Amino acid sequence: MRLSDEFRDPALVRELAERIGRFSGMSATIMEVCGTHTMSVARFGLKSLLPPGVSLISGPGCPVCVTDQRDIDAYLAIGALPGVTLACFGDMIRVPGSATSLERLRAEGADVRVVYSPIDAVDTARGDPGRQVVFFGVGFETTIPAIALAVKVAAEGKVSNFLVYCAHKTIPAALRALLATDELRVSGLLLPGHVTTIIGSGAYSFLADQLGVTCAVAGFEPVDILLAVEAILARIEQGTAAIDNAYPRAVRAEPNPRAAELIDEVFVTSDALWRGLGSIPGSGVALAAKYAVHDASLRFADTLAAVPPPKQTTCKCGDVLRGITRPSQCPHFGTTCTPTDPIGPCMVSSEGACAAAYKYEGV
Repeated sequence: MRLSDEFRDPALVRELAERIGRFSGMSATIMEVCGTHTMSVARFGLKSLLPPGVSLISGPGCPVCVTDQRDIDAYLAIGALPGVTLACFGDMIRVPGSATSLERLRAEGADVRVVYSPIDAVDTARGDPGRQVVFFGVGFETTIPAIALAVKVAAEGKVSNFLVYCAHKTIPAALRALLATDELRVSGLLLPGHVTTIIGSGAYSFLADQLGVTCAVAGFEPVDILLAVEAILARIEQGTAAIDNAYPRAVRAEPNPRAAELIDEVFVTSDALWRGLGSIPGSGVALAAKYAVHDASLRFADTLAAVPPPKQTTCKCGDVLRGITRPSQCPHFGTTCTPTDPIGPCMVSSEGACAAAYKYEGV
């Protein structure tokens, strides 16, 4: 039996649904911090297994979705320059900028390449030293170590034409900022499994200790998610706030030491722009001075300074990411905004809340 089969076992899912059913009558709103959780919840129909008073809402856990429009427009501006090759993960290709997208830019003749690893972009730069190869550094703590390794490999190999445009985000600072607003009221947080394998569950202690919010780290199979929901509801019933680990086969309290070492060597903490949340102090990373030669924002500073502010849009992706709007409440959802013709990234990304709702829930 595959591990995924074990954690999709219908009998165990039914048992967990019955156990969660004892919280019938409780009113609780739980935010799925991770976009992969949002997609799994929709794919497996897990909302239908919850008591009527318990609801799940999406949060800022899709790295493509939270990438600010200004960063997307800046990256596109770099790609329009001669002698530049853009390299990115596949989820970014169809994300619309203010005027174009990577997909359209490529159709117009720009050199835009989808890579499976940042190291692939280093290899491209090494093989074509006459071009500037710019990797779009998008992602949370899960992908930051891989990008850090690529920068280190490029530096050691003197591949100075490999550059990174840093738009990375870190989850804990965003959660603090999100919960500090008056517009969001949640009973608990479903914390991301992938991110937490890197930073450790201890990184969230402030959520329970300082903010009084109960949370559970979850994996991505139905049993994983239901176990975490059950843990959160049990804490709410007890009136205690804690960080429970419902994903012990992958997550520990402590951070991954090798990943932490790589991140600390290559990056420094910085402020970051989030779609829907604005600028959040200390919620991003920038290349350390030692690796400044690989920083695209420095290499192309004049080009980036000339990028105009993003156009205003009626897309509700930012509101969805803050948990104050559901996808179906956006006036564009399913009509003028679809996966084949998206207005915003929440409909494009494989972890986007709008994409999940459109594909699996039909709402």
